[in-house]
Amino acid sequence: MSAFLHATAFEAAAPLFSIVRETGRHVAAREILLNAAMGPGRKRKASEALRRGRRPAVDLAFAAIAADGRLVGTVRLWGIAAGQRGPEEVPALLLGPLAVDPSMHKAGIGGALMRHAICEAARLGHGAVLLMGDPEYYGRFGFSSAATANLAMPGPFEPHRLLALEIAPGHLAGATGTLAPTGRRQSLVITADTAVTADQGDVVPHRK
Repeated sequence: MSAFLHATAFEAAAPLFSIVRETGRHVAAREILLNAAMGPGRKRKASEALRRGRRPAVDLAFAAIAADGRLVGTVRLWGIAAGQRGPEEVPALLLGPLAVDPSMHKAGIGGALMRHAICEAARLGHGAVLLMGDPEYYGRFGFSSAATANLAMPGPFEPHRLLALEIAPGHLAGATGTLAPTGRRQSLVITADTAVTADQGDVVPHRK
């Protein structure tokens, strides 16, 4: 097969996955995926205190769906206060959990979900995204600990793993204190159009 024909065949192939906004239809499969990807310890993560009893930020929960219809990846962003600047809270987002079906770690799903989530956060006007994770992995998306030296997680945490991406340059300048939840309270009703369950996990690295 010539290089041209090979490229044409590749372009015509069905995509391995697509990214959609998470809905209530994805909730049960998402819990199964998180258990498989992160194990039982996911409920003890430091970020859980910022998500318990809350709903994800509006329009910022995403699912990766395989060509066969399976949910194979998930990421959510949550409204938080990234400490304070003087008397005012500093609004930001917390990213997590990011998880991928273990059978599809080489498909680029984690990176695609990260890029999609960041782009949507920027489009919606958010100033910064924070997460707890591996600096080596998340550095490729622009995250670092440069702006989090004066910030802390509630409960025990490793400071070098508290990372931030400033969508608006300087958004976290002067911010100090402990991260706090600001998101919408969890609803008791699950509809077909809205994902409402409290998150139970945290960010895990996915290496290609």
